[in-house]
Amino acid sequence: MRVRIAAVQYRLRHIDDWEGFANQVRFVLHSAADYQPHYVLLPEIFTTQILSFMDNEDVPKAVRELSEYTERYVELLRGLAMKHQFFLIGGSHPTMREGRLLNTAYLFTPGGEVHTQDKIHRTRWEKEKWHTDHGESLKVFHTPHAKIGILICYDIEFPELARRLSEEGAEIVFVPSCTDDRQGFLRVRYCCHARAIENQIYVAMTSTVGNLPVAGLRLHYGQASIITPSDFPFARDGIAAEGVMNEEQIVVADVDLALLDENRLKGTTIPLLDKRADFYNEKAVNVTVS
Repeated sequence: MRVRIAAVQYRLRHIDDWEGFANQVRFVLHSAADYQPHYVLLPEIFTTQILSFMDNEDVPKAVRELSEYTERYVELLRGLAMKHQFFLIGGSHPTMREGRLLNTAYLFTPGGEVHTQDKIHRTRWEKEKWHTDHGESLKVFHTPHAKIGILICYDIEFPELARRLSEEGAEIVFVPSCTDDRQGFLRVRYCCHARAIENQIYVAMTSTVGNLPVAGLRLHYGQASIITPSDFPFARDGIAAEGVMNEEQIVVADVDLALLDENRLKGTTIPLLDKRADFYNEKAVNVTVS
């Protein structure tokens, strides 16, 4: 089966009110719908754009007040996924749940369902400045087009998570991201390539671009890309599509899921199948060398 993915490089800019945010989201998702995608991906914490019209000097307080927009955010994106009949990975949004502040990715379905995936690993900023909590579960979503997983930004830097998703059948991993400089962006991007190769899966990532008058979120550096395994049936450089760095745009590519099945069995290398599960329970041997 061939599926089409649209990844949005979302430009953060100052807005004056909720309607400014909602209008920009409607515009980019209406634009994405023109390409008739099966899946649309928005970046991590792109809803922090809302902080540009809020008092944001007290960072922990501001992000908790941002979570009060969760119901409106969910209603807006759920309605757009239903209207345009695509699966929408709605970036991520700071969400209070049972007294815990989580960085939560939302999956909106064409039928109106809402599913979530919390970020498992927190960056230093999230721990030290936002005072967030970490997620506790990892999910594979069985959609009509593909089995998919969501790893939010930093989580793609932990190979065990992507491997666990792949062993549970995930074919596409979506990576909403938010990075402020080139080094941070490349950490995420290089890890996306590694996870695609290791697990013989497709990885779609996107980032925020632009700037905001908000502490810790002033500058953004990013690019959307749709990444493939590195073997003969796929793109020569393992990139099905990528955007122009730091520009507002939508990146679109078709990926063939049947190629994954074939590659996992008959590829030049087959790392998903070749993993020696028996060996990984063994500890490394310490050897003193003089």
